Amino acid sequence: MGIKSDFAKLVMGLAVAVAGMAIHLPADAQIKNTKHNLGTTTGGTGVNKFDGTTEICVFCHTPHGSDTSAVVPLWNRTLPNPNTFTTYDSLGTSTLDGKTAPVGSVSIACLSCHDGVTSMSAVINAPGSGTAGDSAWQAGTWSGANQTGGVMKAGIIANLGQDLKNDHPIGIQYGGGGITATSPAAATRDSDFKTPANASINGTTVWWVDTEATPNNARNKTDMILYTRAPGKGYTGQTDSEPFVECASCHDPHSTNATFLRIANAGSAVCLACHVK
Repeated sequence: MGIKSDFAKLVMGLAVAVAGMAIHLPADAQIKNTKHNLGTTTGGTGVNKFDGTTEICVFCHTPHGSDTSAVVPLWNRTLPNPNTFTTYDSLGTSTLDGKTAPVGSVSIACLSCHDGVTSMSAVINAPGSGTAGDSAWQAGTWSGANQTGGVMKAGIIANLGQDLKNDHPIGIQYGGGGITATSPAAATRDSDFKTPANASINGTTVWWVDTEATPNNARNKTDMILYTRAPGKGYTGQTDSEPFVECASCHDPHSTNATFLRIANAGSAVCLACHVK
């Protein structure tokens, strides 16, 4: 195996370990076949390309010098300031009954590219000698209709920007709250949500919403993943770990599915995985 291939497998394996979930990958589910393949390696489905590298994983992950404040493994991007984002809860809608936390967890990692401000090639540790990268990286340029200087172009759906009021809530208690590490199988306060499955992995309680017709008591990539936030990482006054909805609850950045959805949305299957309507 080549070093790049081994590193890609290492990153995937670490992601699985950190998330604590059982993974079942189809043989063709590779990042090189998605829009997240931003280098010159063939196979990417996106129009945006950076000609300074053949690397794929480097745009998000690095084997050395990663941002240790990120909850995703070996993160190769500086996380934006949570206070730069305006979220859905600021609308004051009466139907939002869950408490919200500052933008964080895996969501802020996604937004380190999708904030419409940061270049997709603005990494901490570029490939080559030294963090600035080799000569090919330093001379690299961007091409593609959906970017300007490596920053996602305004007006495209992938450019979420810093105003998230028109996007699904993130950093919000699942189901209006009521579920904690102390009561991991409690019903949601809002009866319009399904009760998630849970497990204790390495001393941390994790939750997910099964999407299989017959739940298999294992957390799979095709389930809607809920992300645990401990006190101090969630809302003001939080006293126990709880499950929160984040960007990666519905989207798997390593998936070859359209728009990286964990499951196909035919018949609103993604929405109805969690919402009882």
